[in-house]
Amino acid sequence: MTLLDSDTGPAPLTFSVTRNLAAATTAEREEILANPGFGQKFTDHMVDICWSVNGGWHRPRVQPYGPISLDPAAAVLHYGQEIFEGIKAYRHEDGSIHTFRPDQNGRRLQRSARRLALPELPVEYFLQSLRELIAVDGAWVPSGADQSLYLRPFMFAKEAFLGVRPAQKVAYYLIASPAGAYFSGGVKPVSIWLSEDYARAGKGGTGAAKTGGNYAASLLPQSEAYENGCDQVVFLDQDRNVEELGGMNVVFVYKDGTIVTPESPSILEGITRDSILQLARDRGHKVEGRAVSLTEWREGVASGDIVEVFACGTAAVVTPIGVLKGADFLDEQPTGELALSLREELTDIQYGRREDTHGWLTRLDA
Repeated sequence: MTLLDSDTGPAPLTFSVTRNLAAATTAEREEILANPGFGQKFTDHMVDICWSVNGGWHRPRVQPYGPISLDPAAAVLHYGQEIFEGIKAYRHEDGSIHTFRPDQNGRRLQRSARRLALPELPVEYFLQSLRELIAVDGAWVPSGADQSLYLRPFMFAKEAFLGVRPAQKVAYYLIASPAGAYFSGGVKPVSIWLSEDYARAGKGGTGAAKTGGNYAASLLPQSEAYENGCDQVVFLDQDRNVEELGGMNVVFVYKDGTIVTPESPSILEGITRDSILQLARDRGHKVEGRAVSLTEWREGVASGDIVEVFACGTAAVVTPIGVLKGADFLDEQPTGELALSLREELTDIQYGRREDTHGWLTRLDA
């Protein structure tokens, strides 16, 4: 199957398709979609594209979902050369399947690849891989309220060798998992633990790349957050400026209507954050990306200068922050209507309930 116009980019890949003979029955699939959870069940197929120094991108295929065979010396197991993305597919009321700003995910995957010395998958191939998987597993896109099909593209070094250099053989895969509503009982403010002993990333590091090592580094402080009764962890940089949560960006709303988000070379550029900020600009809000110190955050809340604090990311979309807790303090955070209003507007666009004036939606099943 080919789905690209070679006049607008690289020649399309020609995928081979091997159907899963043990695919879930309609009844089994519907049972899963009734209560999918998040990241627990997976669709019947996956995409697999190879890359090598001599062959470039080759052997594109859709195949049954299943284990990946790796040599014990595969570079990813020893040197962590790995990146990934997260994106969702939404079923609209007319049954069509769309995704949201996939070109931005494709470009971010390229930036991550560049930082991890991996080959850059053309955005056209990235988009084609999404369509190829939906062509065989479109029935897995749920239609329930706030449900979606979570798509996980990832790339890793598979060359078998022991030596510190970029791998010359790489694999790109795409898997998918039906996802239920992130907040089953409605959106609830989350509590945040301030990590002062651990850093998520450093200057010149891999903070701006979506790579597994960043998330591995967040797991111990995330456990510390749980131990202190908090839902998430927030990190600071070496100058005690706010960076991001373990998996979401942070946004501050000031009493004059200005919206500020921390910005630095070590923060992952959030596509959900960018979209939320654009919707805020559309409403006339001034938006700033700059350094925000922990002191500015705490003093702004105490003085009433900061009137809302929220987090945003692919999974939860927008989440109000209700508590910031540290080793020797607990600050209640102000919550308001703007965060939830922006969340509603964005999700309405994603699910086709509101006009997409920015051209953010891409249909996958056409």
